[in-house]
Amino acid sequence: MSIDKFFTSRRRIVFSRIIALLIVLFWLNSSSYWQETHPLVASLLFMIGVVLLALGAFGRMWCSLYIAGYKNQKLVTAGPYSMMRNPLYFFSMLGFIGFGFLTKSIILPIVFGVIFVMYYINVMRKEERDLSRIFGAEYKTYQGSVPLFFPKISLFKDVDSYEVKPKVYFTHLKSAIWFVWLIGIVYVIETLKDLGYFSQWVILW
Repeated sequence: MSIDKFFTSRRRIVFSRIIALLIVLFWLNSSSYWQETHPLVASLLFMIGVVLLALGAFGRMWCSLYIAGYKNQKLVTAGPYSMMRNPLYFFSMLGFIGFGFLTKSIILPIVFGVIFVMYYINVMRKEERDLSRIFGAEYKTYQGSVPLFFPKISLFKDVDSYEVKPKVYFTHLKSAIWFVWLIGIVYVIETLKDLGYFSQWVILW
């Protein structure tokens, strides 16, 4: 099986959900070292997680405003796409790492970040090849002037008006809203863990 066939959208979603499920099962049976020994540090870690999740949700909504309904149909280079070529993945990474911090751990955000980069770098490379094939020289020019993943703020440019496709945009919003819901879900699960509903056999730093 070629790398392009493996990293299809459907396989990517299934893979992400399996990884997420395994991580949640591990987290349910763990406790935070910082919560037990340094509550203020634990609170700080949780707040960092909230901020990163909020940035992830906002960023995905911002990106979707430009890309929803236009992917592979036109080369989007305005707004967040003027600073980096893969802003949706960048903001998704912020949310993913933010979820790690919500567990009041330092180790999990690092693990989440490594897993994200190791997997999605191949996804981005595949999409780069697809876009090069579709848009040719136009994409090559864009590729040569805008970073792949991490934003270069000095490149930011926007347009005065932009045609948004509401129905497609609303569909994209669902994935961004999940980041917000995660905060409430984590709070409920942490409360259940404190009440002894889960056995905590691992201590997370």
